[in-house]
Amino acid sequence: MLSNILQLLYNAADLVVVGRFAKNGLYAQGAVGSTAALINLLVNLFMGLSVGANVQAARERGAGLHEELSRTVHTAMLLSVVGGVLLVFVGVFGAKKILTLMGSPEAIIDQAALYLRIYFLGIVGFFFYNMLSGVLRGLGDSASALVFLLVAAALNVILDLVFVAGFGMGVSGVALATIIAQGISAVFCFIKLMRMGEHFDLNRASLKLDKAVASRIIQIGIPSGITQA
Repeated sequence: MLSNILQLLYNAADLVVVGRFAKNGLYAQGAVGSTAALINLLVNLFMGLSVGANVQAARERGAGLHEELSRTVHTAMLLSVVGGVLLVFVGVFGAKKILTLMGSPEAIIDQAALYLRIYFLGIVGFFFYNMLSGVLRGLGDSASALVFLLVAAALNVILDLVFVAGFGMGVSGVALATIIAQGISAVFCFIKLMRMGEHFDLNRASLKLDKAVASRIIQIGIPSGITQA
């Protein structure tokens, strides 16, 4: 629950900082705020999808199926990358159209689209974190994923202030701060998994998309993701 709240607070922190420090604060705040519904939708969708990896990893760890667990971890990583890349194209090229469909005002739509495009450029890190944190929880380590997210959330606020108050970047600054912070939380999760060799072997040679494993993750994750979204 706390992880979900923290991820939603990324956008809230961006909103506060641009409203207070950006030169065109009112318009910048409106632009960031107009993306909140879509971003909250994505956060809840990805949190739900991570349940699929969580359940699969927990079951295999509990049964002592190390080889199967290794396939699950590698498949979850590839799924997050592939899904993230697909969303990059949707977000970068469709940001303005999505905002138009949502009824965003003309006065702020260009800045809102800029924020969304930058946000979607870093969506792989966001997806990667959620999927790997699901795996970590499935392995019995809920604390690490939460700590990594706490660090990233704090870093997001600091970078927001540096980019907006310090460099005067406005909407682009808070969006950049968010994707950097999200990317760092994903890297932390990856490093943690690399150090859990007693459960599975994480290596480049095993980085393959197992169709059966991917199907099980999706079958569990999609209903959960849609429900939360």
